[in-house]
Amino acid sequence: MQTLAFIGMPGHVELIVLLLIVLILFGKRLPTAMYSVGKSITEFKRGASEEGKDDSAEENEESSRTPEKQEN
Repeated sequence: MQTLAFIGMPGHVELIVLLLIVLILFGKRLPTAMYSVGKSITEFKRGASEEGKDDSAEENEESSRTPEKQEN
């Protein structure tokens, strides 16, 4: 009797069969899903680059400020 702990990783044939099943079940929705993933990645990259620009702009602004004299 073989237990699940000793089955091991699926081979090439099993992976191809799983891929075909996924394509049959979700084939009509895959283009819209991939489009959404692409847009999400683009938005993430845009947000990350804007965040980096904001940080460097704030650092430049802080370093260019001169301290004001305090009156006693």
